[in-house]
Amino acid sequence: MANDIEVLSSAVHGKGVFALRHMAAGERVVEYVGEIISMAEAQRRHPHDPNNPEHTFYFHIDDTRVIDGLYGGNASRWINHSCRPNCEPVEIDGRIFIHTRRQVWRGEELTFNYGLVSDEPVTDELKAKYVCRCGAKKCKGTLLND
Repeated sequence: MANDIEVLSSAVHGKGVFALRHMAAGERVVEYVGEIISMAEAQRRHPHDPNNPEHTFYFHIDDTRVIDGLYGGNASRWINHSCRPNCEPVEIDGRIFIHTRRQVWRGEELTFNYGLVSDEPVTDELKAKYVCRCGAKKCKGTLLND
């Protein structure tokens, strides 16, 4: 799995993960790994980068546990968001795996819908903090699930 992807500069945002070979629909690509921490610890650590507080490597497993890909993470932490993703996260026994949703071609950037949720009301200002750069024809303009 890990030999089938590489991290490169992305036109979507910063770094991205790209397929090194053709992948079939439904294929397991990579596990999202890192230190498993409590939600309280994730809030204590936030932000990873004070200059860019909306950018983190957190992946929520459930209401109490978070994977922090900054610590012990792999290439999966660089998978960008898309409103029309070619991959999706699949939870299996508390572990998160990234699977293809459709065929993915060699050289194509891997993406999934972050579906971020916020305790704050979803306003235009909050949406702007989490702006989407995916470029999809039907882009929602935000990483937030609204």
